[in-house]
Amino acid sequence: MKSETLKSHFKLHFVVLIYGFTAILGKLITLPATQLVWFRMLIAAVSFYLYFRIRKKSFRVSRKDLLQILGVGLIVGAHWITFFGAIKISNVSVTLGCLASTTLFTSFLEPLFYRRRLNLLDIFIGLMIIAGLYMVFRFETQYTAGILVALTSAFLAGLFTVLNKKLIAHNSASVISFYEMLGGFAGISVFLAVSGQLNFSSLQMTGMDLFYLLLLAVVCTAFAFAVQVDVMRELSAYIVALTINLEPIYGILLAFFIFGESEQMTGGFYAGTAVILLAVFGYPVYHHYKRKRALQKA
Repeated sequence: MKSETLKSHFKLHFVVLIYGFTAILGKLITLPATQLVWFRMLIAAVSFYLYFRIRKKSFRVSRKDLLQILGVGLIVGAHWITFFGAIKISNVSVTLGCLASTTLFTSFLEPLFYRRRLNLLDIFIGLMIIAGLYMVFRFETQYTAGILVALTSAFLAGLFTVLNKKLIAHNSASVISFYEMLGGFAGISVFLAVSGQLNFSSLQMTGMDLFYLLLLAVVCTAFAFAVQVDVMRELSAYIVALTINLEPIYGILLAFFIFGESEQMTGGFYAGTAVILLAVFGYPVYHHYKRKRALQKA
């Protein structure tokens, strides 16, 4: 393996480790989930704007695409609110374990949006993930509310992933992310204003909260995204997508070492999470080897 490719692999795993650390920061920040995401999207939007200015890149989009991207940004904001909300009412392990079910929702949403027939493998993978979720529910009944909120977050993640697939055909990923941050920030601002929470007292934070928020928005959002895009010069989209599936594993391990007993779960939880992750990893691996065999026969 050439040195540049090896370097790109290390960078990618570092990015996935950063993504796993996102959940840790969500637990450490004392702000409510909605205010936390409001600040995250604001800081991330400013970071992207500075990135465009420093690199002298254009961030123009058509009016039609702009409205669509801002709308998807609302879904991204709702996804993050439910993600951090789930962490606050349960814990990091439960939230990340359930978030791995994003693949399940995507496998059903994609054929719906693109008017394609469901494939038998998608159904089988979906049943595996449902079985894993059943095991998590069965053994972690005290976290039922957190599991339901985390599953809502996973559904929203699947939804904006499918919608972004249409948008990426006409715009760069960084431009889409910039306007999605703006759209989510604007939507949450309206919600906070209407509910009377857009005031100094509800947005107050400690010095540590500010530090963690800057880490979350600049390092775990803007920086991680930029590096993820950069490594795709050397690595295939398949390798990147497969490696990013390690996020729940890295996150759960980090949470256990940082928070200790509060993240210790039953054997049933780990068995259920393992089934979900097996399905998540198995899906792209099967497609990869199927495509490879087809090319060899051609």
